[in-house]
Amino acid sequence: MLDRRQSARDKVIYGGLAEVDESGATRECVVRNISDHGARVEFDSLVKLPKEKMSLTIARKGRSFLARVVWWRDNFVGIAFSSDRPYELPVSDIEERLRKSEKKKRQLQRRINELLGEG
Repeated sequence: MLDRRQSARDKVIYGGLAEVDESGATRECVVRNISDHGARVEFDSLVKLPKEKMSLTIARKGRSFLARVVWWRDNFVGIAFSSDRPYELPVSDIEERLRKSEKKKRQLQRRINELLGEG
């Protein structure tokens, strides 16, 4: 079989969320392989997807992609990303809060050591 992809795909197993119609309804899916230009996505059952435009969100990667359906077979779908640059999901502040918490912990530990006469 002739491979017409623009770039090689990496085999992965990422949980994803695909927007499956214009009303914003979503379905969970598994991204089986991915490249800079597209992906192969598996759904747990047959799903009807819009041909023109769809959205795929991969939370683990912190990214969402606008894409179009290139092919589908049973519950597998090949998509091509519409843009060269995926857009980032809103960033959680958990990393910043964790850094602040660890800094505060170190300050408290130093203070405890001072009060105990160990510092």
